[in-house]
Amino acid sequence: MTTTVLLIGLGNPGASYEKNRHNVGFRIVDAIVCAARGSFKRMASIVETASFEIGDSRVILAKPQTFMNLSGKAARFLVDFYKIPTENVCVFHDDIDLEFSQIKIKKGGGNGGHNGLKSIDAAIGVNYWRVRIGVGRPLYKSMVSDYVLGNFDTDQEKIIDVIVVDMTKNISALIENIKSGQYGRKN
Repeated sequence: MTTTVLLIGLGNPGASYEKNRHNVGFRIVDAIVCAARGSFKRMASIVETASFEIGDSRVILAKPQTFMNLSGKAARFLVDFYKIPTENVCVFHDDIDLEFSQIKIKKGGGNGGHNGLKSIDAAIGVNYWRVRIGVGRPLYKSMVSDYVLGNFDTDQEKIIDVIVVDMTKNISALIENIKSGQYGRKN
């Protein structure tokens, strides 16, 4: 039986945002689609998607084209269109509450003030997977918006490139672990 898994990369559309900290989710799904030799197509003017098979899974990758704070609109559309249960949804996103380059995978939880997650929470609930990529935190709370909309420095960019490659290489394992509910289990 084929299981459909939805992987959503968060970011803002447009070339001027491409290398922003906030767009690390876009970068990951872009790399996965590139490695699979796929391409994105526009759906309902609010999201770009690509799909392929991994084992017994149909994998749909998505980049909302609604800007970060309206990402839930695309998530709701895709969950309804493909009839995907929320527990088969995984969102890749930047996280200022994690040190730079730290990665955590979890199911559910709060949004930590992340506007993209707030929008998705409101649209589909909180019972989805999150791959949190640490981008570090600015000195002052008043600097958060400019910080996440800023680019990584040269050394950080090299590390982010490695993270993106590693995520791409390990996407099959991520999907299998999400399907089995392995992440987040208490042992």
